[in-house]
Formats: sequence, C-alpha cells, structure tokens
Amino acid sequence: MKKALFIVCMLFAIPQLFAQEDKIKVIVIGAHPDDCDADAGGTAILFASMGHKVKFVSLTNGDAGHYAMGGDTLAKVRKEEAMEAGRRFGVSYTILDNPDGKLLPSLENRLDVIREIRKWEADIVIAPRPNDYHPDHRYTGILVQDAAYMVIVPNIAPDTPALKKNPVFLYSEDGFQKPSPFQPDIAVIIDEVFEKKIYGMAAHESQFFDWLPWTSGNLDKVPKDEKGRLEMLANWRNFSPDEATRECLKKWYGDKALSAKHAEGFEICEYGKQPSDAEIRRLFPMLPSE
Repeated sequence: MKKALFIVCMLFAIPQLFAQEDKIKVIVIGAHPDDCDADAGGTAILFASMGHKVKFVSLTNGDAGHYAMGGDTLAKVRKEEAMEAGRRFGVSYTILDNPDGKLLPSLENRLDVIREIRKWEADIVIAPRPNDYHPDHRYTGILVQDAAYMVIVPNIAPDTPALKKNPVFLYSEDGFQKPSPFQPDIAVIIDEVFEKKIYGMAAHESQFFDWLPWTSGNLDKVPKDEKGRLEMLANWRNFSPDEATRECLKKWYGDKALSAKHAEGFEICEYGKQPSDAEIRRLFPMLPSE
C-alpha cells in the first residue's frame, strides 16, 4: 500500500518537476538602479507574467546621481526605489555596493558578476554594450563580456559552483553609432505591457523626475501629479522601434511587426552561447511559434 501511494505521489510530482526545470532564468545587469528597467523592463514583465524568473542587478549603488543628495542618503533612496520597482516589474532586484561614477573593470568586480550569474543559474544574460557616454555603462558591458565563458570555468570563483553550460549573452538596445551601431538579432513587442513598464520605471522618482530633468534643464517642466508624470515618462521614453528593430521584428512576428508601437531589441554577444532560431523561440516564449 505504501509503495502504491509513493508511486501515485511521484506521478503527480513529475509534471511539477518538469515545469520547474522548464523555467527560464533571466538576469539583467546594469550600471545603476533604473538601468535594467529601461533596457529590458518590458521583456522582463513578459517573462515574469509567464512564470519565468527574472533578476535585475545594479553594479553600483547610484550614490552620485542627484543634484541635491549624495552619498549614503542617496544610496538609501535609490535602493528603496529599486525595491519598489522590482515589485512593480515582478522581478528580484539586487544592488551591489560600488560607488556611482567610479566603476572599474577590475578582477574583483568581474568575479562578483560571475557569481551573480552563477547564483541565478542564468539561461539569458542581458547587459549594455561597452560603448556608451557613461563610463559606468561602458565598464558594465566589459565586465559582463569578461564574465562570459568564465561562468563555466570551475577554477574561477570556485566558491560559487560553475554553470554547466554557457548562457546566451545579449546586449540591450542603444543608439550609439561608433565604433559600430547596434544590430538587433532578437526583438520583442512590448505594447501590451508598455504602461506597466513605464509605471515600474516611475518608481525611480529621484532619477526620472529629479536628476535627469535637472541635467537637461527641464526640472521646472516636470508635472507634480502622478498621471502627468507617467504621461511625461511615456512620451520621453516611448521605446518606438527604429528601422533596424522593425526589420528584426518582422523576422519574429511577421505582419504583426508593422503595427508594433513599442519594442525592445537585443544583440547576441559573440562570447556566449550562439543560439539557433529554434533555441531563441524556446528561450523567448513570448515570440510567436513558426
């Protein structure tokens, strides 16, 4: 009787075990609290809504990005904002305690990035390209590049078990043209979650409604009410697909790409796993099947 009961229990457990194994694990790595949100927030929401696991990691604590606050006070504010953003996006949020504006592609930081990717057991790693106006953004791209492949080498950071396979490493979309323009290999339509992405980004109040408007001389134009702020942010960061991203969308969505208003593009890094189109569709289940 006990044996029969055990077999029945296992039969019920097997589908659950397979479901757990099928969970895709995505880690998005940015330089500052709010970078991941802007770079891949819509795609993150789609993954999370389908039951997959997403983690945002900021390599700095953001303690320099404000005109009136700084140091520990600002770092605390930005951490609280990030935690709220994580709740809105439905993702985990980790902030490393490196000072803002002083990030370097050091061995210590590389090992930290390797550990974060390993601990998450990532299938997909998303980060900025290493060409950008901000040195923290550039060095984040370099650190993640340097972590690619090393995440499967057991003797590197041996305190954290190495991954058994190299993840797919992706660059998030940017508009920089030199030394080479961004070339999307994957693009995701985020129309259905665009408002939720904007709402998630809006949790970073100190950035989108204080610091960045101040740097552009538009602080006096920021609305005081939440509705007005969300509208401002949606107009400012509308994530409308450019020509290259639109062409990429056509590959994955067909005619639906023509009507897409908001999208996020990703370029495959040569240093990670090189997925086939079939593997990309498996790793990005929000893309329509062929």
